[in-house]
Amino acid sequence: MSQPAMSPAEFEQALRAKGAYYHIHHPFQVAMYEGRSSREQIQGWVANRFYYQLCIPLKDAAIMANCPDRETRREWVQRILDHDGAPGDPGGIEAWLRLAEAVGLDREQVLSTELVLPGVRFAVDAYVNFARRAGWQEAASSSLTELFAPQIHQSRLDSWPQHYPWIDAGGYDYFRKRLKEARRDVEHGLRITLGHYTTFAAQQRMLEILQFKLDVLWSMLDAMSMAYELERPPYHTVTSERVWHRGIAL
Repeated sequence: MSQPAMSPAEFEQALRAKGAYYHIHHPFQVAMYEGRSSREQIQGWVANRFYYQLCIPLKDAAIMANCPDRETRREWVQRILDHDGAPGDPGGIEAWLRLAEAVGLDREQVLSTELVLPGVRFAVDAYVNFARRAGWQEAASSSLTELFAPQIHQSRLDSWPQHYPWIDAGGYDYFRKRLKEARRDVEHGLRITLGHYTTFAAQQRMLEILQFKLDVLWSMLDAMSMAYELERPPYHTVTSERVWHRGIAL
């Protein structure tokens, strides 16, 4: 006898409970909002996280390409515009580049992604490839880590100006922008998720998908922690040069 499905309220609560594993709890992230990170660690995080920002529109375009429902596409496309920009709005990627400049990074070097650690690149690429290959509802639901995003953006806005006065205040626009956008995106993502996963097995599958996305975010910080906290970047026993690949079609 199969187990009965959770009610929508119970399912939503199970999804929200996954926040216990959100990367806000990663020691690298905790150090940043407690003011214990060095300039180099902040810069390393901004440069590596840019690759995630750069790939979000690719993930969203993949979801739309697999989605036959016109109304869903009309709503989902806003996520691409949020990042890539639209008339009158330079977009989140540009806002992140301003953050990079605010922490003292060179814009062109960040754009080149040459600073992106292979562990970060592999994790982000795995997420984009999942979105390309999964059913559109599963790929859309994987975005529900946004349930927990407003808290992490607010923590940066609250703590970084106090702890890191050397960061130009104009760099914080991205976090302010995402506070509103993430809440809107959560509402849409929850409608899709609560409406699609209506059996216990499907709900468990969705919880695994959300855990996969949490794994992506946590693994990115693991790579950064090794490189910038433990001073063990890739090939550190062999060379001090950044010899890792800069991005190739795999």
